[in-house]
Amino acid sequence: MNTPPARLFMYHAWASLLLWLLIVILPAQTYAQVYQLAELNTEQIRALDHERTVVLLPGGILEEHGPYLPSFADGYYNEYLTDELAKAIADRPGWAAVVFPTIPLGSGGANEIGHKYAFPGTYAVRPATLRAVFMDLASEFGEQGFRWIFVIHAHGSPDHNRALDEAGDYFRDIYGGHMVHLWGLLVEAKSDSLVQAAIGNEGVAANGFTVHAGVGEHSTVWYLRPDLVPPDIMEARPVTAHDVLELVPLAQAEDWPGYFGSPRHASAELGEQLLQESISARVKLVLSILDGLDEREIPRYADFMYQISEINGIMERSRAHDTKRELQQKEWLERQHQARK
Repeated sequence: MNTPPARLFMYHAWASLLLWLLIVILPAQTYAQVYQLAELNTEQIRALDHERTVVLLPGGILEEHGPYLPSFADGYYNEYLTDELAKAIADRPGWAAVVFPTIPLGSGGANEIGHKYAFPGTYAVRPATLRAVFMDLASEFGEQGFRWIFVIHAHGSPDHNRALDEAGDYFRDIYGGHMVHLWGLLVEAKSDSLVQAAIGNEGVAANGFTVHAGVGEHSTVWYLRPDLVPPDIMEARPVTAHDVLELVPLAQAEDWPGYFGSPRHASAELGEQLLQESISARVKLVLSILDGLDEREIPRYADFMYQISEINGIMERSRAHDTKRELQQKEWLERQHQARK
């Protein structure tokens, strides 16, 4: 019985597609490996090639962002960046990425700019606590033989960033590997030009000098989690500073809403542009480090921020508050120890 030409053509088409899948797709899957550490068992972790496995430690401070953004705003960005980094690393033949569960701890909420150390939405830890957590993790991974760790923990506080830098330096000095606090490295960005093109001179003037929850951050979260941005963002009043000197009195005001800038000029479209620009720069940097770039040659964000005297003033007041809190905790523990004797 003869096979009709049309059916014969279909057989050849399906055979060609199957062959293409075998040649192109399956080999790619053999090295496109992204693992969630929480899902791996002992033997699976032991079997990883520690020289070509990159551990990703995403973080996200729970920090107030005013009435139009969730407190985990930083974390949603960090998790998205982590996912993109994991895919880029796993696309390198022979490499794998292991993603640690997100650590929702960070230091120095923006509310501290106005000397407000209790503010709904901020649940911060002391920089020493943050450093200890990541140094402990550095020890765990270092003693198990891992060589590559990237911390993905974008947040603006200089003391927060210094603590994570120090955890990474500790890992390198003690275990001889690389533990890089990615956000702690200064990377050239084109965000200003993107914002200017999107919102124009009027929007830029209203947004002003912002270090927290301005147009850019509102736009990014609007793109990532539109379900968490309320419609009345379009009615948000601007809180405009012209330089760093004006941040403190604005944040000290009784009616400070928790942000600097003009959220009503934000948009999901701008957020997508800013996010892709940021992700592209960070992915490029990570791959360059894996290829041999010495991250110690890149200027650090914390060092840059400490050159600004007004920022140092804010940090000194925050440290004094942290010292008071630490003393209170120590005194309580001492009383408990004495009571047990």
